[in-house]
Amino acid sequence: MSAKSGKRTTPFENLNEGDQQMTKRTAAKYKIDRRMGENIWGRPKSPVNRRDYGPGQHGQRRKGKLSDFGTQLRAKQKLKGYYGDLTEKQFRRIYADAERVKGDTGENLIGLLESRLDAVVYRAKFVPTVFAARQFVNHGHVLVNGKRVNIASYRVKEGDVIEVREKSKQLAVLLEAVQLAERDVPDYIDADHSKMTATYVRKPGLSDVPYPVIMEPNLVVEFYAKN
Repeated sequence: MSAKSGKRTTPFENLNEGDQQMTKRTAAKYKIDRRMGENIWGRPKSPVNRRDYGPGQHGQRRKGKLSDFGTQLRAKQKLKGYYGDLTEKQFRRIYADAERVKGDTGENLIGLLESRLDAVVYRAKFVPTVFAARQFVNHGHVLVNGKRVNIASYRVKEGDVIEVREKSKQLAVLLEAVQLAERDVPDYIDADHSKMTATYVRKPGLSDVPYPVIMEPNLVVEFYAKN
């Protein structure tokens, strides 16, 4: 809330306030990187770029070879973490949907994760992080086919047009994200940054998604098959 005006602000009204209000999210993001031992978003400031061990006083001792269960669990945690540290309940529900769809369950899982509205907003480079994408959607800054949608898990369909609301198009966090050189918009999303719109062209497969690290949805399938 602004001391001068008494008006409540959001993390997206100016960059400085946004930086302060999203510190917890940044800390959580870096903690996930260190827990995984990988820079899973490819961010330049990730602590893994400087030290490749886990958080806490015993982090440097976690170098032993993982069991099959441990490897499968790590693959699941990495995928969950990448999409904003989804809860197990959320992730399990998406996996169950992937199982019901005809075809390869691992590929289906990736397609469903990438069709989440917050994932599309992130891929379109409207915001700098997937955590910011969730908040951006929740705060009502996004339209899908002309209608406001504030549910981050909303499943986008092929041909849907995602647009930043007119009143939100000059937000500092939005302008910053568009300039990020560290990632490109993938070809299954057609983004027009002059209009702040993006069309979800098609559901991608694993090889289409520009993950900075190796994701192994096949190990996630093995994990749920055995547990």
